[in-house]
Amino acid sequence: MALPNAPAASSNAAFTPIPANERVFSFRDHAALWFSLGVGLLVMQIGAFLGTALGTQTALFAIVVGSVLGAALLALVAYIGFERGLSSPVLMCQTLGTSFAKLPVVLNVVQLIGWSAFELVVMRDGTTALIKDITGLDTIWLPYVTALFWGLLLVGLATGSMIGLVRWFVGRFGLPLVILSLIWLTYQFVLKAQAQGLDAIWHRAGDGSMSTLAGIDLVMAMPVSWLPLVADFARYGKAGASTFRGTWLGFAVANIWCHALGVLIVSTSNPGADLMTTLLLAQGGLIALGLILIDEMDNAYGDVYSGSVSLNFLHGKFTIRFWGITLALVATACALFLPMHGLEPFLLTLSSVFVPLFGVVISQLALKGEATDKGVNVVPVAIWLIGIAAFHLCPMMWPVVGSALPALAITLLLGSIYRIARRPALQSA
Repeated sequence: MALPNAPAASSNAAFTPIPANERVFSFRDHAALWFSLGVGLLVMQIGAFLGTALGTQTALFAIVVGSVLGAALLALVAYIGFERGLSSPVLMCQTLGTSFAKLPVVLNVVQLIGWSAFELVVMRDGTTALIKDITGLDTIWLPYVTALFWGLLLVGLATGSMIGLVRWFVGRFGLPLVILSLIWLTYQFVLKAQAQGLDAIWHRAGDGSMSTLAGIDLVMAMPVSWLPLVADFARYGKAGASTFRGTWLGFAVANIWCHALGVLIVSTSNPGADLMTTLLLAQGGLIALGLILIDEMDNAYGDVYSGSVSLNFLHGKFTIRFWGITLALVATACALFLPMHGLEPFLLTLSSVFVPLFGVVISQLALKGEATDKGVNVVPVAIWLIGIAAFHLCPMMWPVVGSALPALAITLLLGSIYRIARRPALQSA
């Protein structure tokens, strides 16, 4: 497939689109991958928070709207990645410029190492809780052993084929087991809700600590956090329509389900109850939680794989597999020795630069938009910086609207205006 409006030829092989014979992901593959990546304990925790802040009905409204909008943005970037056959770092280059884009690519690697380590910590804490519940074992070394176990498993996955993992393990085995665990947990907490009175839970009011728009913004945070990664997988899609629909439906359904399950759990639990403990106390919760923890490995692997793609782009002397193993080892070391829960605010701040960045990417590259061959594409860079400022200033000046919504709206609007304004110059060139 020829790259539309490609920049000047580069010695970097990353600028070469994935050939047609390597494009093997079908609708089912995309849907399975992004459903699996959309499932997580952190998503349920956010749902529980929304249920407390907004009340049941408003929280569910925010969950549906935020999931549909956020997953649509994710799917749009996936389509761009498919259309061009290129990875996320190259899309950044085609938008911001071949030299300047190395800055966000490096930042992306840093955040992906951090989020990989954070996923390992989530799996560590969950596994430790499971072992304590089953055996009563509670020792100081147990978290280190469980973190090392998951870290070495991540290293093992990094040695294999991404395509094989998605098509064989996730699609055939991982996804059905995770869906069964979610069905079982949903069933158990619906029974609990019926026993307590569905009408009272349905009309449960929130504490008013968050607006509806801010709730939508928070729900969107999950799908948009994957924007810097989605093209790395979507470029292997067979067709544009299946890539878009599979990504959108897969992530939207998982995001809605897990957020809503969090609302259901908090609505049927004692105030201040811990999510992990509540899941363990549910009938069959031990098995269901174990399957969800296994599924968390997909998230860590997705971070490591995308980080290795970025490092291969920056330093093509080493293969994606080499960089993947290296990143998995670094993430494991971080999970063992760094306070990752304390570093979460830093990771969220670092991630915030990519929400406005991909607003610019969408505005410039959607519908076969022109790719830049400049070292620094000044106007898109300026729009990106304005978007970052909006992301951080809006919650302080106008907290009712959140962060992601205004940053995306501003970058999409300014980027579209710039694209329309330069069209006559490109046509006459």
